Amino acid sequence: MTTQPPSILKLDPRGLKVLAHPLRSRLLTALRMGGPATATELAQALETNTGATSYHLRKLASVGLVEEVEGGRGRERRWQAATAMHAWTEHDVAGDADAQAATDWLRRHYLHFFVERYEAWLDVQRTWPLDWQDEAGASDYALRLSAARLAAFNADIQALLERYREMPAAEGTATDEEIVQIYVYAFPLEARPR
Repeated sequence: MTTQPPSILKLDPRGLKVLAHPLRSRLLTALRMGGPATATELAQALETNTGATSYHLRKLASVGLVEEVEGGRGRERRWQAATAMHAWTEHDVAGDADAQAATDWLRRHYLHFFVERYEAWLDVQRTWPLDWQDEAGASDYALRLSAARLAAFNADIQALLERYREMPAAEGTATDEEIVQIYVYAFPLEARPR
């Protein structure tokens, strides 16, 4: 059985500006990680109010990031992430100062989110079995690459991730599986204006 590759929404400048908001970003993450939920459930989970949650869900829906699940009504209306992932390139926002500010905010927001999540793992890692402690780690590499070779490297990583996403669990191991977050940050080591 082959699963479909994850759906990816290519964000345009308007979509980026909508997503570049703390609560909206948290709502999308909650729906992607936890599955469909009502505005009330999301408000409780994210410690905010239902009115704000409903408003921001509609904003996310306006750019195709979330959608209503069929069958819900009123306060029982359920929302879900419309796609598994979103993406953009800097070419998408070139010349639009507000969209460029949105991408800068989103990248920094994602970095802070990663740091919080990784620190939470470090706080509890000693309570996990040793095989998990051995494998759930971090590493860094310094490679000399051109922008074109970095693009090829990123494509290889994407193909590897998709191969593992589509790979079925080995018989009898599904109960040992956890959602594992993979982060890839690639940037010039000597960051300087050019």
